[in-house]
Amino acid sequence: MKTSETIQFIVDWIINYKKTNNINGLVVGVSGGIDSALTSTLCGLTGIKTLCLNMPIKQKKNQYLRAQGHIKWLKNKFNNIDSIDIDLTKVFNQFKLIVENSSSKNELALANSRSRIRMMTLYYYASIDNSIVVGTGNKVEDFGIGFYTKYGDGGVDISPIADLMKSEVFQMSKLLEINDDILKAKPTDGLWDDDRSDEEQIGASYRDLENVMNMLEKGIEPDTFEKELKRIYDIYIKYHKTNKHKMIDIPVCKIPEEYKL
Repeated sequence: MKTSETIQFIVDWIINYKKTNNINGLVVGVSGGIDSALTSTLCGLTGIKTLCLNMPIKQKKNQYLRAQGHIKWLKNKFNNIDSIDIDLTKVFNQFKLIVENSSSKNELALANSRSRIRMMTLYYYASIDNSIVVGTGNKVEDFGIGFYTKYGDGGVDISPIADLMKSEVFQMSKLLEINDDILKAKPTDGLWDDDRSDEEQIGASYRDLENVMNMLEKGIEPDTFEKELKRIYDIYIKYHKTNKHKMIDIPVCKIPEEYKL
């Protein structure tokens, strides 16, 4: 990848979107992870007014501090960055008290609810200043295995890095000199009370999943994969099929014209 050129291309793409759609600014959720760090840095490079939100919900201290450290780094580097630290733990706890808690899938539903509470918060701040919510998902998450929450972190207005593989996210982040603690951190969605990583949840690393995606895009048949790669492929295809509904347009029931007469 031509890293410098790709960075400038994305920055210009965001600027052109802003001009075309007559918006005032950008809103980004900063989690302490590599994807949101890169996205917020790209927003900083645009010169467009950017609001970074750190929205902990029972967050692990190291995740929270990484997010705070990155926001401080952004503010020192760019003059178009503002930030708000808003603890949503009480909101989540109140929600948890009033919903049904007896379902066997209750834990996953609550994890996804954290993401949706954050999405609602991002859109609140975007709405009061005619801004847009900038997505932070990469290609493996968004179009490979669908590893995000529908109408949570998947609820965005634009997705600047959704055509970048995870390795490309790291490549660009290193060039932009994003903080080392973020570069070395285990990828995690931060939606659970424990510190489980994405790899522990998925059963495969982003590097391995990316390798499978690249091979499939080249037209290489899965039947030719060696044993370990076939195992990764099986994980990939399971997630891809299960989460396909996140990656396609919302199905619309089209009424036949003869019924409208």
